[in-house]
Amino acid sequence: MITIIGAGKVGSSAALFMALEKLDDLMLVDVIDGVPQGQALDISHALSILGINVRIEGSTDFSAMKGSKLVVVTAGFPRKPGMTREELAAKNAGVIADIAEKIKKYAPDAIVMLTTNPLDAMAYLMHKRLGWDRSRVIGFSGVLDSGRLAYYASRKLDVSPSSIVPIVLGMHGQKMLPVPRLSTVGGAPLTNMLDGNSINGIVKETVDAGATITNLRGYSSNYGPGAGLAVMAESILKNQKRVFLASVYLDGEYGVKDVSAGVPVVLGSNGVEKIIELPLTDEEKKGFLESVEAIRANISQIPKEYLS
Repeated sequence: MITIIGAGKVGSSAALFMALEKLDDLMLVDVIDGVPQGQALDISHALSILGINVRIEGSTDFSAMKGSKLVVVTAGFPRKPGMTREELAAKNAGVIADIAEKIKKYAPDAIVMLTTNPLDAMAYLMHKRLGWDRSRVIGFSGVLDSGRLAYYASRKLDVSPSSIVPIVLGMHGQKMLPVPRLSTVGGAPLTNMLDGNSINGIVKETVDAGATITNLRGYSSNYGPGAGLAVMAESILKNQKRVFLASVYLDGEYGVKDVSAGVPVVLGSNGVEKIIELPLTDEEKKGFLESVEAIRANISQIPKEYLS
């Protein structure tokens, strides 16, 4: 069973995508009575229409996650127009700390993925609160950011986004580090395919994508995160060992320690099976370290009692 904690827009989108892929039965958990039950019922009706036999239920009882192989955390206060992900740190820390205790109690053998913003700081907090091996705590971010990079590059190049291997490192936020030199199309770097102005435009669109969506419609993205969580879950549950960009706790990789940041990882049945270190130029290393420092700044906003 897969448990999704948080039955809002991201959680329900993830549930739908996972159900469409028939990954496993699903449990939606939320603190607002009626919301997880209603979302589960609506998605169940959709699955019935499509002839998909996946069981999905909703509950406000966290013990309903017992036996889950995978717990996906999408709960937390949402980002609103004009608000940065970083401003959410102190507000969402209490939510994550409380959820971590419930996961330890009811799903001690699960792998945990989370989307709560500011993502990297919350992934760090979840890792610290659970006290588990870092392979079992995965922050969702890079799949979304890299997917956006592939989308914007594909429009410039007039190719399918699936033909592009995009790389975005570091934080999920304004200091994220898209790396066009290591992002390829048929093996050729984007920097060989596009001029400097085009590259700069793609990078800016990627960094600003979340804010663009939030400003346009009044709330942050949900379909992109839902799809990304589903493909990551599939790799874990089916032991596909696919490479994704995700936020994980670093212990010396890329020259940094005691921080969670977005890097390429191999996802399989044990969670993070391997962290891949990319060959960065001096300029790219500088950008990565600046991104890490921005994550540390977010971590410093977490009340100390949650990290002790």
